[in-house]
This record gives sequence, structure tokens and C-alpha cells, in this order.
Amino acid sequence: MWGAIVGDVVGSYFEHFPTKSTDFYLFREESTFTDDTVLTTAVADWLLKENDLVNTLHRYVKFYPEAGYGHTFLSWAQLRRRVPYQSWGNGSAMRVSPVAYTTETLADCLYLAKKSAEVTHNHQQGIYGAQATAACIFMARSGSSRTEICEYIETTFGYDLQRSLEEIRPHYVFDVSCQGSVPESIIAFLESTDFESAIRNAISLGGDTDTMACIAGAIAEPFYGGVPQEIYEPTLPLLDHRIRNTVQSFYNRFVDRQSEGK
Repeated sequence: MWGAIVGDVVGSYFEHFPTKSTDFYLFREESTFTDDTVLTTAVADWLLKENDLVNTLHRYVKFYPEAGYGHTFLSWAQLRRRVPYQSWGNGSAMRVSPVAYTTETLADCLYLAKKSAEVTHNHQQGIYGAQATAACIFMARSGSSRTEICEYIETTFGYDLQRSLEEIRPHYVFDVSCQGSVPESIIAFLESTDFESAIRNAISLGGDTDTMACIAGAIAEPFYGGVPQEIYEPTLPLLDHRIRNTVQSFYNRFVDRQSEGK
């Protein structure tokens, strides 16, 4: 989950100033957390307290009304609607990472990812985006190889992960759909050599950089054994107490416990 938040913070600047390069400063004066971090924390809060996810999402939008939500989601939350709106956007994928740490089987992970998505993103592509992302994270923390992750995602969700970043980058444009951003975010991870390069790869596509780096970072964190201190430490002061405390509580209950059991 820290990987998702770090990816969001680093990617936030480049959503306004896109780049097609992997050579850039990770942190700028303008770097900040966005809706990706807020809603990831909301999902963690939901899993910690076993409360109503719709109410939790509504509450977090009230806490952070200016976090940069999509227009439809923001209207849904502010009007306190409870009916999903058939979204296929990548908001379901960006917030799903906590799910992958709370289940013992991949089947349960996919079920819970669907549950986390369909309160808003009940279009099949919206659900697939959340499930594919959660599956990658679950498999990464379970010791699966890149090849195993790649083959499972292609077979289960029909994503084309055989394309290279070099092929994608020149023609890739901003795309908030799950089907147009989640596969590319996974490829950014698959071509990485460490946590940092996964973030850089995702941002270098020049698309929805905060969300794509959020997804790539969420997968890279368990695969590479955590977020490097030199990247984690500059992120922490940019978060408020509510986010930090909720994330730490989540790690204390789920992530650290799993590490101790290995």
C-alpha cells in the first residue's frame, strides 16, 4: 500500500507536466497526494473496521474534497448516492491495493477486489481493472515470478502484456479507462528492475501518471520487498495524520503480521 501512495505522490506532478522519459527528479515542490491516496486509505479503513464501503468513501471525500476526483465520482460521493454508475475508469484499480493483503487465497482476493470496485465501478472493465491489479499484488507478495504474473493476467483478463514500453511510449496518450491504463501500468512493473524503476516506467508513458504510478508501485512494493527508505521518507511528511495513522494501523494488522509468518 505504501507503494501505491508513493507512486501517487511522485506521479502527481507529471499529470500536469507529462514526460516521455524515465530521467526526472522524483520529488518536486508541487508533489502531493491525490485522490488515489485518499481512496486507497479509505479502502484500508473499510477493511480495518469492516464497515460500509459506500459510507467510508463518502466520508473520505468529505475529509478531502479537493483531492482531484473524477467529476462523476465526486458528484456520486457529495450527493451521498449509493447506486453504482457503470464506471470503467481506473479509479477502481488505483484504490484496490489493500485488498491483496487481507486474503489467504487468490480466489478470495478476486472476490474482495470485485466487492471494492462494484460500489461505483460495476462495469465489467472497471471490475477487471481492480481484480487484475489486486491479483498482481497478491501474486507478487506470494512469491510468483514476473512470468507467472504475466501469464495469469493475460489468461484471466485478456490484457495484452506482450507489448514493450518502447513500443507503447511514443503513441500513448492520457487514458483514464481501466482497459487503456491498467495493462500499461502492469507492463511498467514487468519491465522494472527495482521499485524505483517501476514508478519511473509508469510515469514515462506520459498518461494518467499518478494513477499509473500508483498501480505499478503497488505491485512493485511486495515484489521487491518494500519501498526503499530514500523514497518512503520524503513521502511521509506530505501526508496528514489521518492517512498516516490509518495506513500504519493497516500494516500493523495485516502486512507486518504476514511478514512475521514467513
